[in-house]
Formats: sequence, C-alpha cells, structure tokens
Amino acid sequence: MTSSYREKRSRFYGGIKDFWADLYGEEYALYDMHLLETSVVDHIRLVSNRVGHIFFKVCRLLREVPDETLLEMGFPKETLSFLRLKTHQAESVISRLDLIPTSDGYKCIEINADTPTFIKELFAVNGEVCREFSVKNPNDKMEERLRQSVRSSIMEGLKGRGLITPNIVFTAHDDNTEDRETVKYLMQLSGLPAKFTPLHQLQIQKGIGLFDEEGSRIDVLYRQTFPVENLISDHDEEGNPIGVWLLELVEQGELVLINPPSAFLLQNKAVQAVIWGLHEEEHPFYTMEEHEWIEAYFLPTFLEEVPFLQTKQSFVKKPSFGREGDTVEIYKSSGKLAHANTERNYTNYVAVYQKYVESQAVSFQSEKGIQTGKLLIGSFLLNGKSAALGCRVGGEITNNLSYYLPVGVKGGN
Repeated sequence: MTSSYREKRSRFYGGIKDFWADLYGEEYALYDMHLLETSVVDHIRLVSNRVGHIFFKVCRLLREVPDETLLEMGFPKETLSFLRLKTHQAESVISRLDLIPTSDGYKCIEINADTPTFIKELFAVNGEVCREFSVKNPNDKMEERLRQSVRSSIMEGLKGRGLITPNIVFTAHDDNTEDRETVKYLMQLSGLPAKFTPLHQLQIQKGIGLFDEEGSRIDVLYRQTFPVENLISDHDEEGNPIGVWLLELVEQGELVLINPPSAFLLQNKAVQAVIWGLHEEEHPFYTMEEHEWIEAYFLPTFLEEVPFLQTKQSFVKKPSFGREGDTVEIYKSSGKLAHANTERNYTNYVAVYQKYVESQAVSFQSEKGIQTGKLLIGSFLLNGKSAALGCRVGGEITNNLSYYLPVGVKGGN
C-alpha cells in the first residue's frame, strides 16, 4: 500500500482519543469502508432480533434442567447455582451475535452474551469513520441506546437495595488496552457516579463483600471484559478461591454483577446444540414460527462430530467456552483437519461441533496493500434488541488479528 494510505490512517485514528487502532503491534482498524444497502442493514437487524429471541427464550428452560445436564454441556460445577440466578429482566445487557453472510442468507455461528468486545468500534468509532468518508452511519443514535442500557441495567440491579450513594465500580485487566478502554468508555458513557478499579486492586472478604482499592465496599461490579469461566479459576496468594467467593457474593445478594449471571448461561456454545436439538425434535417449547427462524438462521450444532462424519459434511470444532477463535478447528467433509488456530488455550472445555459454512469474501485496503478476507458481521443486542452492527475481516477463523472494517450505508450521507 502506498504511504498515503498509511499517512491518512495514522492522521485519522491518531485523532480518536483512547482507541486501539493497532493491536499486538499490527494494524487493526482499517482506513476503509464496507458499504451495505439500507435493505441489507434492515435485514441484519431483523435476523438479529429473531436470533436473539431464540437464545433468550432457551434460558428459561436451561435454568430448570438438572445439574447433570449443565455439567454435560461443559459448565464448571462451581457455577451451577450461580447459573440459575435471574437478577435482570433481560438475560444479557450487552451481547453480540456473530453472523456469517452465506449464499443461503445470514447464519449465526455464536453469541457472545457475557463479555463481548467490539463495542467502542461500532457504537462510537464507526460514526467517526463514516463522517470521514462522507457516508451514512448505520449505527446512528445507537450510542444513546447503549448509554441508556448501561444506566438502566445498573439501576435495575440496585432496585430495592435502599442505597443512597451506591459504590459502582467498572473493572478490567489494567494491562490490556482494549479491555481497559472498552470498560472506561462504558463507564464514561453511562454518566453515572462510578469509578474504574483494575481487577488486581479488588479485594474480597468471603461472605462479606467486595472492596475497591480504598477499602470501600462495592455495590455494583461492571466487568464487561472479564469472563466468568476465567473468574472461577482466580486464587489469591494464599490459594483462596476468590473467584468462587465473588460468585457466592452475587448469589447471597451482596453484589450486583453486570453482565448478569444469565449472560454466562448463554455464553456456552453448547446452548446452540440444545437449540438445534429442540428444533430437530420439533419440540413445542418453540412455536412453529420460531422453528422456522431456527431453520433459517441457526446451523446444525452437536456435542459430537458423528452426524457430520455420517453425512460427509464439513464442520467446525470449537470449545464450549473460548475467545477470538482460540482452539477452533475446521474439518473437511472427509473428516480431515483443514484449518486450526495456533492458539490452544481452551482444550480443557467440552467441544461443540457445528456445520461449516462458507463466508463471503471481500477486498479491502490495508497497510499491506489490497487484501481479501472472509467477512464476519458483529451484530449487537442491547437487552435483547438489535443495535449497532459492523464487520471483521480475516482468515477462515476469525481471531484477535482479524481487522475491524468500518461499515457505512450505500448511497447515504
């Protein structure tokens, strides 16, 4: 790519405060634009609302199943009672669907209901890029909806507690730029009297409470980027299971946690195997219309690879819990491995097997010149309703080195 692209990109993103245009020493945010027709944007929102409805509805069922079922799905035993809590009306405040545009319409490959990132990019930065390129932003006015969702989720969690000045703390790993700045963005956007405290500065007393770096008891912990499956493995220097203690505080009503416990219930990719199983059975839990939605937008997903080997279909093997394509493998119809992510940090989780579908390939500008990559649509749900959307482009497996490709509306300005 000519130096002009690099210079324009550097100038533009250099003007956006507290944004990670580069990650891991590589270009992340592209100085380019993927244009969508208004009708396509509307359709993605329709698909997102329907898919979100299917996911959120299954939570009611999952809270009632025996412990053995949850364990078979790969939920850690330490989380079983936590999973059954219903602390908020919406199952997840901020969640993100990953949709693939295929020749057979949009297909949902997963939901990140517990700790989705890609938030500031789509709700804030995308509008700046659209202004730069003089095109209409499909996410216009979505930032205000995000602000209201964050505020209302905190207020809902505090309802009935009678606190005059609640201690609201947003937290993340202080050494991870993307996580830290995402959380700070949400905190500032909320407009609430809150503070940021890095994870390592939080102090916990078993059965009593969680405390900030000043020793003040925390009433609300907003941990947008810290997954529950990582939390439960947290121990202090004395070997105390402080992560499990934190979940116990939530169960005891001593702490409000956002995203709520039900978001972790949905985070498990085995939930898609449950949904597909109910669909195959034509189970009355879902209405006829809902079964049509599952058929249209979900992919066959199982807890074993046998169905794909028998039908000689390509499939994806992924851990029930995982991030950024880590430990994901793609298999050919012959059953032979075709692609595998080099990161292997989630091998200890139950595996989920999902039908492989080919995603749309698009060309884009980058500092390495014109490239072609597979398109992944990130579509956010706020309290279960479609919100901001945007694109990642990368290889067969979307990982933490995939690019953020800003999106605009074709013909709009």
